[in-house]
Amino acid sequence: QVQLVESGGGLVQPGGSLELSCTMFGNTFNFYVMGWYRQHPGKQRELVAKIQRDNSLLYGNFVEDRFTIFRRPAKNTLYLQMNNLKPEDTAVYYCNIITQESEDYWGQGTQVTVSS
Repeated sequence: QVQLVESGGGLVQPGGSLELSCTMFGNTFNFYVMGWYRQHPGKQRELVAKIQRDNSLLYGNFVEDRFTIFRRPAKNTLYLQMNNLKPEDTAVYYCNIITQESEDYWGQGTQVTVSS
């Protein structure tokens, strides 16, 4: 069993930055992929960024080099550094991990609001 706890969301002005954290509890060593997704009201959840087990990265097309996903295995934490935020980045951001056994876990989500 894995539990994911996100933090770091909040209100920021356009052009500002935020760093989201996802602390993972349980056996996450044998993961297949971990990443961040976001969901706008009334829309489907979409990929923001993910890390495969071989450390390859994939970003959503809208990221445009503004976001960086990285992990600190010693802290069992996944991060998303977001720079040059835009109002359209306003959404609930979710952390996700899929294990080698195809178990799929989600965090509770953290709200990011970009507004002046």
